[in-house]
Amino acid sequence: MMAIYKCEKCGSEKEIRKVTIIFIDGSWNAKEALCKKCGKYMDSKPTDGIPSLIRTESSLSKNR
Repeated sequence: MMAIYKCEKCGSEKEIRKVTIIFIDGSWNAKEALCKKCGKYMDSKPTDGIPSLIRTESSLSKNR
């Protein structure tokens, strides 16, 4: 599956097929989505086929 990543700062785009997720500067980013123009991490918008799940199990509640 391919995702299109877009830089919010400079507007450049990049197509990425495989990503490595890393935790940098307090957020999860795709390692391969680093913008070569401005040095910021690009973001992708979900496409069809990616579900949005809401977990409702009481064991997952933060109010324990």
